[in-house]
Amino acid sequence: MRRVVVIGATGHIGSYLVPRLVRAGYDVVAISRGERAPYHEAPEWRSAERLAVDRDAEDAAGTFGARIAALEPDAVVDLICFTPSSARQLLDALRPARPLLLHCGTIWVHGRVARVPVTEDEPRTGYGEYGEGKVAIEALLRQETEVPSVVLHPGHISGPGWPVITPAGNLDPDVWRRLATGEPLALPALGLGVLNHVHADDVAQAFELALSRPEAVGSSFHVVADRAMTSRGLAAGVAGWYGREPVLDFVEWDEFERRVGAEHAAITRDHIERGIAASIGRAREVLGYVPKYSSLDALREALPWLIENGQVHGVPALPE
Repeated sequence: MRRVVVIGATGHIGSYLVPRLVRAGYDVVAISRGERAPYHEAPEWRSAERLAVDRDAEDAAGTFGARIAALEPDAVVDLICFTPSSARQLLDALRPARPLLLHCGTIWVHGRVARVPVTEDEPRTGYGEYGEGKVAIEALLRQETEVPSVVLHPGHISGPGWPVITPAGNLDPDVWRRLATGEPLALPALGLGVLNHVHADDVAQAFELALSRPEAVGSSFHVVADRAMTSRGLAAGVAGWYGREPVLDFVEWDEFERRVGAEHAAITRDHIERGIAASIGRAREVLGYVPKYSSLDALREALPWLIENGQVHGVPALPE
C-alpha cells in the first residue's frame, strides 16, 4: 500500500498526518479546499501532491467520489465526511477498486454514557446532529461488504493553531486568564464534568498505524489521551503552570449561565453532560497506539499559540 489520498488534508488532523505519511514513504495526495495553509507547517508538504477540491460543491454535483477514485488510491483517509449521503457517494465510487477507507468519527457517537471507561462495543446513541450523523456513517461502513474500512473516533482535538476546549468545557478565552492570574473560575457540576482531549498529532499517529494493520479492518477505535480528566483537574493543571492553585467557584447551572453567557454555557453543558471517558484499550492492542500527549500536555501546547495570536488577552506567557 503506497498511494494514500487524504481528504481534509490541511485541517487539524491532516496537518500532522500528511507529513507523517510522507516520512513513512507513502505517495500522498492531499485534498483540501485550498483556502489556507496547514495548521502545522513541515518540509514534507513539498513532497505531497496537493489538489484543491470543494467537497460540498462536488458532493452536490455528484462528482466527488469519482474524482477521488480516479486518483487510483490504495487507501483513502476521509477526515471531513459528516453525512451518510456523502459517505455513500464515496463508497459507490471506490467499490470497483476496493481501496482501504479510513473514516474519522468522534467519541460523540456515544451520547450520554452509562458505564466508564466507555468501550467501542457500547451502543451508539449519538449526541446532537454531528454525533448522530457519525453514528449513521459508521453503520453504513459496517454494512459495506466490498470496500474495507476502519473508523477512528477522536476526542476533543487540541493543538496549536485553533481555539481548544478549555477546562470549563467551552471556548471562553477568559478561562485561561482567570486560571493564569488567580481570579475565581466558575464551574458547574462541582467541577466533576469529564473531558477527553487528544492532541491532533496523536490522532494522526492512529491513522498512520491503521494503514498498516490489516487486523483493524472492520473495527472502530477510540483515539484520545491516555486518561480523561475532570474540569477541576484540568483547571488545577493549568493554574499550576503559573505556580498557582486554582480559585474555583462551584455554581449551579443557572448561575453559571448568568456569569459566562448562554453560548459558552451551552457548549459546556454539551461537553460535560455526556461524561465520556473513552477506553483506548483496543487501539493499544490492535493498532499499537500509544498517545504521546496527556490531556494537559495537549492544552499546554495549544495555549502559547492562543496568546501569541491574540486569541486570549491578559494571559502571561507560559513559564519555561
